[in-house]
Amino acid sequence: MLRTVSPRWRFALVTAAALAGVLATASLGFWQLDRAAQKEALQAAMDARARQDAADGAPAIEALAPPERLHRAVHLQGRWQAEHTVYLDNRQMQGRPGFYVLTPLRLEPGPGVVLVQRGWIARDFQERTRLAPVQTPTGLVRIAGRVAGAPSRLYDFAPAAAEPGSSPIRQNLDLDAFRARTGLDLAPWTVVQTGAPSEGLLRDWPSVGSGVHKHYGYAFQWFGLCGLMALLYVWFQFVRRA
Repeated sequence: MLRTVSPRWRFALVTAAALAGVLATASLGFWQLDRAAQKEALQAAMDARARQDAADGAPAIEALAPPERLHRAVHLQGRWQAEHTVYLDNRQMQGRPGFYVLTPLRLEPGPGVVLVQRGWIARDFQERTRLAPVQTPTGLVRIAGRVAGAPSRLYDFAPAAAEPGSSPIRQNLDLDAFRARTGLDLAPWTVVQTGAPSEGLLRDWPSVGSGVHKHYGYAFQWFGLCGLMALLYVWFQFVRRA
């Protein structure tokens, strides 16, 4: 038969377990606060780049280190490659579902091509594959925007490579695969076009955020759990016995 654990050993085990739990949850809370501080510094750097004067042309962006490019305002000039336009499905703007419209812009003076996230169009609820008209000028255009990374990705239940001649509607777009399929000398960054609605497109883009509030929320939960464990330990081991 197993011997009954003495009260002294039981108290020591409970104390060790409570101490380990309090230390673990407190360290996780401080880790989340550290992550929040890092995100705040990143957000401050992003805001500072967004306030800088717009870079004129792709060479000015290429001259920057990759981390310094993101969210930098830029002006580009070139010609749309309308035959390679892609529509990213299940994107929302102003609370409505629709498509992000992406078209490569061949730079002039070149060389090079930049994929531009031109704007958003609403979905046709009667026929999903019917796309609202988008005007794409054939001549030389000049656009304003901000530098971004690859287009945002959504979860794809059945990812599949797009074949030439297939529908231009995509759930996601991989820049490397798109570059290989089209043969375009595509830059490793994209541009989110800004400005008033035009050409059948809305440009009420969501604000770029660092998600710092999420880390503060997690920290609050961890510190709350830490305090609860400490309170329960004191209650059951001291107050209730007294």
